[in-house]
Amino acid sequence: MSYDASLWLTFILIGLATTLPRAGFIVLGNRVALPPVLQRALRYAPAAALAAIIVPDVLVTAGDLEIFSPKLAATAAAIAAALWSRNPWLPFIAGMGVLLGLRQLLGA
Repeated sequence: MSYDASLWLTFILIGLATTLPRAGFIVLGNRVALPPVLQRALRYAPAAALAAIIVPDVLVTAGDLEIFSPKLAATAAAIAAALWSRNPWLPFIAGMGVLLGLRQLLGA
């Protein structure tokens, strides 16, 4: 098999591997029910994905683990504001206010 043919075959297989699992839920619809344990577990998927994106950015600075940082304090302020109020803008304002204030105070 030539290089071009194997490359195209790889593209097609990767496309199928990413499309079929997603399309399965759409095509099958309500004909197949997920087990209750899996349904409960899938409720946490968005929060887990968001945490996987945010936590490294909050705790790692310039490749080093930094436990005490303005980012961590800002994240804590945003979480507290989100738990305290249903206002969607308040966590943003609180987090950015704490982040900018601490950066100004610490000269970071």
